[in-house]
Amino acid sequence: MPQTRRPGWMQWAALAAAGLVCVASSLSSAQTVPAAPAATPPPAAAAAAPAASATETFPFTHGKAADGATKSAVCSACHGPNGNSSNPDWPRLAGQNAVYVAEQLRLFRSGVRSNPTMMPMATGLSDQDIADMAVYYEAQTPLGLEADPSYWQSGEALYLRGDATHDVPACVACHGPVGRGNLAAGYPALRAQQSVYVVKQLNDYASGARYSGARPAQATPNAVMMFTIAKRLSPQQIRDVASYVQGMR
Repeated sequence: MPQTRRPGWMQWAALAAAGLVCVASSLSSAQTVPAAPAATPPPAAAAAAPAASATETFPFTHGKAADGATKSAVCSACHGPNGNSSNPDWPRLAGQNAVYVAEQLRLFRSGVRSNPTMMPMATGLSDQDIADMAVYYEAQTPLGLEADPSYWQSGEALYLRGDATHDVPACVACHGPVGRGNLAAGYPALRAQQSVYVVKQLNDYASGARYSGARPAQATPNAVMMFTIAKRLSPQQIRDVASYVQGMR
């Protein structure tokens, strides 16, 4: 596969600006999810996740990577050594930003993100456990795989420029020019992620299956955007962009 092209600073600035405009446009034109009537609050089981503590929100401040290396040993069975999963059904955690990892573990722990494997694994984790593992995985190096040569160029175009015809913003605006994500905003890193896993997650966003509860699209601040965007992607676009990010370095 050809090396992924990395935009220069001026090109990136233009792309980011265009992408952010697309994001704003897409969100303003998206249908909002109706809130539950005030007189009939959702059942406790369907309530939003509890507010995050400082340790969960800022794992890079409280987490200890050395402790996370020990605590994450059991995780390697699925996520691979140092977070480089060889199973396409499981995400690569190496290089994933700590804020995102901590948030997702908290959502698994609370049951807001439903997964039969991860929920029982996360139930017994303390805030400190989550912070330690989050900073550990962020410090690891993603090894990456090759992108499918039939799809990566179309995926690159969607990632960098979006699809204005269908109000799909450029992925680069939130996930960065080389797929490292955005630590402060909690946007996940996508570089070197398993394409099979990316396809499943985009489909789960589109169907509403990613998070559980009465208002799954509002499970996290970033979910509203992704539920909207994923519904506008064709199966071919999902396949193509997933292949592209798998080959990113």
